[in-house]
Amino acid sequence: MNRRPGLSARLKLTLSYAGFLLVASALLLAVVWVFLLRYVPDNSRGLLGIAPNRFLLARVFGQAAAIALVFLLVFGLLGGWLLASQMLAPLNRIAEAARMAASGSLSHRIRMEGRKDEFRELADVFDTMLEQLESHVTEQQRFAANASHELRTPLAISRTLLDVARNDPTRDQGELIERLHTVNTRAIDLIEALLLLSRSDRRSFTREPVDLSLVAEEASETLLPLAEQRGITLAVTGETTRTIGSAPLMLRMMTNLVQNAIVHNLPAGGTVTVHTEPQRGASVLRVENTGHRLPAELVPTLTEPFQRGTERKRTDEHAGVGLGLAIVHSIVRAHDGTLDLTPRAAGGLLVTIRLPGAPRGVVVPGPVNVPISG
Repeated sequence: MNRRPGLSARLKLTLSYAGFLLVASALLLAVVWVFLLRYVPDNSRGLLGIAPNRFLLARVFGQAAAIALVFLLVFGLLGGWLLASQMLAPLNRIAEAARMAASGSLSHRIRMEGRKDEFRELADVFDTMLEQLESHVTEQQRFAANASHELRTPLAISRTLLDVARNDPTRDQGELIERLHTVNTRAIDLIEALLLLSRSDRRSFTREPVDLSLVAEEASETLLPLAEQRGITLAVTGETTRTIGSAPLMLRMMTNLVQNAIVHNLPAGGTVTVHTEPQRGASVLRVENTGHRLPAELVPTLTEPFQRGTERKRTDEHAGVGLGLAIVHSIVRAHDGTLDLTPRAAGGLLVTIRLPGAPRGVVVPGPVNVPISG
């Protein structure tokens, strides 16, 4: 922003210090004059016939007072300049850090030493903001790179299939069309998942009362055929658990969790348990599944977009697009909740979600059907 040049804060503080000191000194001299010199007799004999009269005292006092005021003015200007420089030094460091951040360098930190005061509190808040901003920018850059790679893959496969069909006209067209359909379906699922992830990150949805137990039953009923196909026992337990949020997003969150628990399970004889319960003003959802043991270092990466651990990577029709838990995490954050992933000692994963509970007396609408993808 273009602004007209003006006095610096340092100069303003200096003038303020000097002006305050000069005014205080003038008031002190005025007090001396009013309450002392006016009682000295104004005659040739002076006070008690031995002291100087008012004229002589005023003449001597006036000269000394003028010299003192000039000295105090100079002292106030010099002292104020030094004090203002020392007081504004932390602001100069903060301003320099802000200029570096504006130029694109987000790795710089102020890290102001000393005891806590207003300037150091501002510096700490600024460092925290830079840290979060750097983390967000890094995450967005990594997300954009991964999304570009994931979107390029189906397009490259489609081009390869078309090149093969063009170079070999005798090839079975039905097989080609089926493979193109599969690739395009995967690309569409990926784009829809990206749009949903963006929508939840922006929090552009309408909040309403939602019963997590009903959402869990609806998602489980939809995915029951998949569980039966894989020999997985799917159970829903708990009680009425009300929260405030978007019913379609809650259903997508629940669907992704249950589908993830079914797909990443034992080859046969596995279990998936969905449990909901209100708990001290919060709505708690737990999704627990059996499966292979997960390394501790793998679990924190499961909510990152396009991060697929080798132990959880699928190659069948339910491979997904690598955004299932990332979408869940985004939806939970958009609803001011927390997501906790805990590997089970016997294998599998326990997912615990805590959302703010809904006030008593709210009316919960019926279930909402949304398509499953991602």
